[in-house]
Amino acid sequence: MKDLVLLVADKNMHFALKGALERPQALEIHPVLYDIQVHPGRDGGMRKSGPEILAFQKQRFSHALAILDFEGSGTNLANGQELEAQLDERLRRAWDMQAKAIVIEPELDVWVWGSDNAMQEVIPWPPGKTIREWLSQQGFRFSSSGKPERPKEALQSLLRTLKLPRSSTLYQAIAGKISLQKCKDEAFQRLRRQLVTWFPSSGNAL
Repeated sequence: MKDLVLLVADKNMHFALKGALERPQALEIHPVLYDIQVHPGRDGGMRKSGPEILAFQKQRFSHALAILDFEGSGTNLANGQELEAQLDERLRRAWDMQAKAIVIEPELDVWVWGSDNAMQEVIPWPPGKTIREWLSQQGFRFSSSGKPERPKEALQSLLRTLKLPRSSTLYQAIAGKISLQKCKDEAFQRLRRQLVTWFPSSGNAL
């Protein structure tokens, strides 16, 4: 039996999580044996059937995560945490407390905006203005945490300017560079806390 199965909404999410899980020390967990599976119905499919699909994996894995974007999920709920709570309730039917839903607001791309330095290690950004300074000049607004309010559009604009594709491997590369402990995104922090609870490193074990 493997430690963890992750059911995710798309390939970019798959590669971003792979990049993070390949850094167990940065997550403050012990190394885990995991599989990542992509739901063919993307975010809306995850909302509709993700927990039920994961129920069939109970005999092969000790823990499960269902991860999706709030934007694109098609829910009429007010926010991601409401949807997350609803999905958690459905997951508990098969998994008890050994499964968790993570709903990212507004979408996965917010995770890649950890710092300009990490981004510039992956993307060939010319010297001069920082990436955030350039985005501000393009009209992008930033949240109180310093991340673009429209993270996907900000990344797309950046890559178009550099004539680079928005590839899944880019997400993995950035997840391999950003600080996983200092990321302020609430959904990512919930994910990291859950992983630490299930798979603590020797230093974190009770």
